[in-house]
This record gives sequence, structure tokens and C-alpha cells, in this order.
Amino acid sequence: MRNLLSIWVPYPLLFSGFTLLALALSCQQKADPLKARPNIIYIMADDLGYGDVGFNGQEHIQTPRIDQLASEGMVFTQHYAGSTVCGPSRSVLLTGQHTGRTRVRGNPTWTRSGQPVDLLPQDVTVAEELKRAGYVNGIVGKWGMDETFTTAHPLDQGFDYFYGYRTHVEAHHYYPEFLWRNKEKVLLEGNVPNQKIGAYSHDLITEESLKFIEANQDTSFFLMLSYTLPHYELTVPEDSKKPYLNRDWPKREMKPGHYYHDEAGNVTYAGMVSRLDRDVGRVMDLLDELELAENTLVIFTSDNGPVYDNGFFKSNGGLRGMKRDLYEGGIRVPFVARWKDTIRAGSVSNHVSAFWDFLPTACELAGLEPEAPTTGLSYLPSLLGDTDNQSEHEYLYWEFNEAKGPMQAVRSGAWKVVKQFQKPPELYHLESDPRETRNLVQEKPEVLRRLNEMLQTARTPHEEFPLERIDRNK
Repeated sequence: MRNLLSIWVPYPLLFSGFTLLALALSCQQKADPLKARPNIIYIMADDLGYGDVGFNGQEHIQTPRIDQLASEGMVFTQHYAGSTVCGPSRSVLLTGQHTGRTRVRGNPTWTRSGQPVDLLPQDVTVAEELKRAGYVNGIVGKWGMDETFTTAHPLDQGFDYFYGYRTHVEAHHYYPEFLWRNKEKVLLEGNVPNQKIGAYSHDLITEESLKFIEANQDTSFFLMLSYTLPHYELTVPEDSKKPYLNRDWPKREMKPGHYYHDEAGNVTYAGMVSRLDRDVGRVMDLLDELELAENTLVIFTSDNGPVYDNGFFKSNGGLRGMKRDLYEGGIRVPFVARWKDTIRAGSVSNHVSAFWDFLPTACELAGLEPEAPTTGLSYLPSLLGDTDNQSEHEYLYWEFNEAKGPMQAVRSGAWKVVKQFQKPPELYHLESDPRETRNLVQEKPEVLRRLNEMLQTARTPHEEFPLERIDRNK
């Protein structure tokens, strides 16, 4: 068993947690869930496609531990990321509001002013909600909500502990010169980013996550494990490449630039996904070792669609599009939830859900009514197999604005409209056409009219994220 570090849970924090728990029990709580408030571990990969995992049909990359998670839990087949890139997707997850209403609607510099937008003190996060119920909250990995180093540090947004990358650009390299512990920069002696020597950041993130779990095993905790694999740059230690070295795969040579890629693209990408899989397994093993699995909800998903694959891995699961698209391949993501002896093992849900549903789900698990304004709906009934009491969305909404200009999408029931800049709308019926190959605009004008009205009314204006082309050269 690892040594417990006092940095994780100072005694005052434990006492304040008990005080908050007592207050939460006396007000604003709904009926308790089926069990005592569970621990919550939310594992989020970065740029992992819907089809990059075995339980969704991946044939080339080995993901036995993630597949085991699926066999021991519930797979959601129609779960959506908050956005098609990482920054706004994280903002949506944290605030429980879709990209038409959350604070951060695009990646840094893709704003009207060219300056990053961060969360503000008035933005209520899922971590702040859970603190009302006495949870100890940690985020390990990529944060990316604090580009300006002002109002949005994790410790100012409801988290008690942070280790990892504060900004997006920091997270572009796997052998960084430093990471952050809380508000202190931790120098990684011996790391040389462009030579890719030293400590591999993913491994450090995994170790910190395991320490957090162990240190907080005697209290209710929320861990957001925000991995960076398999986001660019493409590089991974050699031991993760070995299973793929002698396969008859097409060669794809990667050239270094801003990202210090390893040369063999396909082998490296597969190795990155397998290393991610290995360490998801280490989290599961620790929960079993500590006898926490029966009181811990574990969710595994990805922040958006894939970017690396050119067709060989079928990372998008045969869906249309990829990262930076609002077609299904850019926003539909793998999702599995395990809660031993509570979620039925080997089950599958077709419930249509999205990142902004996590905040109300976490609140329901904790016995709280959300204080945050949310466009989400708790999917706890689906997790518990109580489909009769599962609320359904009238619609899901996305917007995104980078080089191709602003684009929007709405899904309502089986219907989906995609509106791209200076192009006519596209209408698809996802039940009969999940790959979005047949545009039904001409055949279904009334459906198009209804979904277009949703496109117009779903969002609130945002000075920095207009629905007009952004000029980054001004």
C-alpha cells in the first residue's frame, strides 16, 4: 500500500467536509440514492474516438481493461461530448450547460478579441455542487480552464486538489519541463520536451490519481481524471509500442513540428491508447484492493472525436466526421459507467445523453438539487435501470467556431440538423442513417423548420463567441 501524503487531505479540510455534510443533510437534499453517497471517478480521455475501444468495435488496438469496465457496467451508445474540441467540452462538463450557454465556447484565441475566455467566480461547477455534500474533490491531468491565470484555477472552482497541466498549450507535450501541484509549479528535472526524455507526464498523472484515491478512501470523493492520451503529440514509451511493432500495418510517417511526434504514427497511436487502457485498469484494481468498487461510480469517456486516424483504425466508429466537425464522428463519444452491484453488469443503454448531463447526475447521486443553472438532465435513472423515470431531452445543442466559420447542430429525437457557415442546412434521421449520408431537407420541411427554431433559440449571446467568422489575423 502506498504511503499517504498529508498534502491530500489536511485535517481542517476533513472537518470542513463533515460540517458541509451536516449542512447538506439539513437542507436542499432530495431522497438518498439507493446507496450511501458514492465516490465518483470521471475518467476522460483526450481525442479518443467512438470506435477506438474494443466494446465499440475496435479491431486493431487492444483495450482489454476498458472492455472489462464495459462488461462490468453499462455502455451508453448515444452519449455526446460537450463540444468537438477540448476547451468548451470541459466547460460544458463542469458547468452543466451546453455550448450555447456555457462560459467557454471555444478554444483559446478563437474569440472575437483574440484573448482567451476563462471561467469566472460566478460560474458554478460540479465540484462546487459536490462540496455542499461534503465531497473532497480532485482533478488530476489537463485542466485548460485557466488560460489567463486569473479567476479559474481549479482551487477557485470547487476543487481541493489539482495536479497536472493548467493550460492547453502546456498539455501539448508529454515530457514537459514542469507540471502544477495546486498553485505551485513542479519542475521535472531531466525532462527535455523536444528530445522526449525524462518522465512521461501520463505516468505521473496516473500515479497522482492513485494517491488521491488511496488518501481519500475513508471519505466521499470526486476525482476528475482528465487524461491527455491520445491527443497530439504522438509519442509513447517503447514498452507500449511492442505489441504492435511486427504487425502488417500501413506505414504512416509523422514529422515533428510544434508537436514532437514519434515517427511511426500508427504504432505510436495504438501504443498510446493501450497505455491509457492499462492505467484505467490500474484505477480499477486499486478500487478492488481498497474494497471501494461497490461504493464508487466510475465513468469512462472522451472529450470529443478523434483527430489522428485517416481511416485505418476507424476511430470514429464508421460515423461521419472527426474532431472539429459537428457530425456524429466529432461529438459522439465512447461512454461506460461501472458501479459494482448497483449498475447491472453487461448492460447497454440507448438513452441520448451529453456532457451537460453530468452535473445534475452528480447532484442526484449526492442527494442535492443543483444550484447551478443547467441545461442537463440526470441520467442516474438509466444507470439504475429505471428507464420509466428517465427524463428525455427535447433537444441537444452544439455550436463551434474556428477556421471553417461558425457551425451549429441540434439533435431532437432521432432528427438532427447541421448548419455550417454560408451553407444550406442539412437534415438527417439518425435511427435510419447514423452515418449521416442522406440529407432529408427536401423531404421533411416541417421537421427542418422545427429544428431550425431550436437553433435560433437555444443559445444566449456571448460577446466573445459570436456566430460570425472570426478573423485571427486582425
